[in-house]
Amino acid sequence: MKYKVTPMSTALAVALALSTSLSTVHAAEAPAGHAGKPFAAAPEIAPIGVRLDKYLDLPDGAKGPPLDQAKGYRLETLGRGLYMITDNMYQSMFLVYESGVVVIDVPTSYVGKIKQAIAEVTKLPITHIVYSHSHTDHIGGAGELGGKPIIIAQEETKRLLERDADPARPLPTLVFKTAHTLKVGSQVLELSYHGNGHEPGNIFIYAPEQKTLMVVDVVFPGWMPFRRFAVAQDVPGYFAQVRAIDAVPFTKLVSGHVTRLGTHDDVKTQIEFNEDVKAAAAKALKSLQLIDGLNPADEANLWAKFGDFTARVAAQCVNEVTPKWRNRLGGFDVFIWDQCYAMEQSLRID
Repeated sequence: MKYKVTPMSTALAVALALSTSLSTVHAAEAPAGHAGKPFAAAPEIAPIGVRLDKYLDLPDGAKGPPLDQAKGYRLETLGRGLYMITDNMYQSMFLVYESGVVVIDVPTSYVGKIKQAIAEVTKLPITHIVYSHSHTDHIGGAGELGGKPIIIAQEETKRLLERDADPARPLPTLVFKTAHTLKVGSQVLELSYHGNGHEPGNIFIYAPEQKTLMVVDVVFPGWMPFRRFAVAQDVPGYFAQVRAIDAVPFTKLVSGHVTRLGTHDDVKTQIEFNEDVKAAAAKALKSLQLIDGLNPADEANLWAKFGDFTARVAAQCVNEVTPKWRNRLGGFDVFIWDQCYAMEQSLRID
């Protein structure tokens, strides 16, 4: 759908003085603060804040197995004693060993179903909980599981949880810095920290026997990453972490979100997409002038200068990547502007 700004029924003619730094006289066509003319070669993908009548159809790669509607979740076997639970929006795991169950993340969206899912395969108690990171949407159900499980997390996650003081997210009782191997009965989970790829404390959780890796909020199999590279605090760190995931010898990737398991092909696709956005944003930053067509009356408005510039950079970035990616990733049109804004900012300041 071509995005266009509808002209106002009554144009407001305003005479503006020439500026020493802006040589072009600009006739305002809308009241201050209202949308004006689109940029030259405005992207077909609507910008942030504009409601679409219909989003792009999802490609097949963004679709996963259906849920059991009666249960409200899907249980998928990942190998001996290891299972994924998903509502096709969030994903978590649990590992069954000889005398208990290790739960990995407790999403709030289906916390009431986790014990039900575990009961499908075992009557053993929950003895451990592993936190992938501190965000409440992934672990905010931990307080509802009951009992007194050992809770394991990276030290940054504990720091953030102490700050948040949220009773729904009990504090970890076993904390590590760089790596921890959890051995329970005959089962093993390797936990490791690779830096701030999403937020401090976000870890890799690897089951070597089952060749399953869980890393949350970094790779989105078949989908566009969530906005601004999944709200990454450190975009270069995020890019590096996607590559680090590709270096792990997994066959199944649990990403914490979306509709299906991931593969190395999914990780490589995300690396390719990331690099395309980076190249497009870098090209736009290099080729566009800081001030081009801005109303001379806004010369003293520093934020207007940078806001207009970064909007033009993001628009060129969106145009550059849209032909290749619009039909390859689910939700492309939802968050591509976010990715381009995040990338141009990272390239300017990181």
